[in-house]
Amino acid sequence: MPAKRTFVKTKQPTSVVTGGAGFLGSHLTDLLLERGHRVIAIDNLVTGAVKNIAHLAGNSQFKFINQDVTEYIYLDEPVQYVWHFASPASPIDYLEIPIKTLKVGSLGTHKALGLAKAKGARFLIASTSEIYGDPLVHPQREEYWGNVNTIGPRSCYDEAKRFGEALTMAYHREHGVEVRIVRIFNTYGPRMRLNDGRVVPAFISQALQNKPLTVFGEGNQTRSFCYCSDLIAGIYRLMNSSVDEPVNIGNPHEMTVLEFAKEIIQATGSRSKIVFKALPQDDPKQRRPDITRARTRLKWEPKVSLQEGLIKTIDHFRGRL
Repeated sequence: MPAKRTFVKTKQPTSVVTGGAGFLGSHLTDLLLERGHRVIAIDNLVTGAVKNIAHLAGNSQFKFINQDVTEYIYLDEPVQYVWHFASPASPIDYLEIPIKTLKVGSLGTHKALGLAKAKGARFLIASTSEIYGDPLVHPQREEYWGNVNTIGPRSCYDEAKRFGEALTMAYHREHGVEVRIVRIFNTYGPRMRLNDGRVVPAFISQALQNKPLTVFGEGNQTRSFCYCSDLIAGIYRLMNSSVDEPVNIGNPHEMTVLEFAKEIIQATGSRSKIVFKALPQDDPKQRRPDITRARTRLKWEPKVSLQEGLIKTIDHFRGRL
């Protein structure tokens, strides 16, 4: 293994955010700009949207590059941080663009790591709780290796992220690249795509239109919802820490999907009813992060309550329907 690189902070660091026009990438970009970074966002707009970063037009500290990150990334300037967020991340995407999902998780991660290696930059990969699959261990700790169907319809996302983690650690071991791995659990907030198939925008959009809320199975499967500002704050702490092991970032408050549907109906004041449909293949039955590592190593835990986060998210969606 080569000698570990010496990482030197500069007065104004430059951050590259792949997937910078996406839901989480755009929120990360905002935080980095607030913290004094110069930000270069790279996105091919397959699932990202210009409207997520439109408010940054004219900001001299922000640059947008429309590019597929599976292609070689060339920048002729110093870079201190690479935040790799480029990836489709919804069930609809898994079904419609599975090959693109696999390519950005493999080739895209390779190109982003290559940039970090060339620039001597610190690298963070946005991994996911989906690497645990339909977990047999609850709550999920970072030491758990997961229970993933490698050929199922969700495997294009699950396996792309698992490969991305493996490639990230290979660059760390072979090339001495400083790396960070965040495993993101269910996150919600403004700028989510309205029809991306995930439970939060699906329920909110249905409720605001007084349409039936679609619950799969009997609604007994559980999820844990973290507001986007909490998540991004945790990721920022991870990048600036010395932790090179995977870290779960999410909200450990667990609830059933049926309970969440009722919460949405109440929060929106909707007249919607609840309807039940068959559970999709490989849909995880339980999902709750063990955030002991984040609490002890990063001194981080979520602060925004579900009620507070839903108010902000619902207000955002009201303006889009």
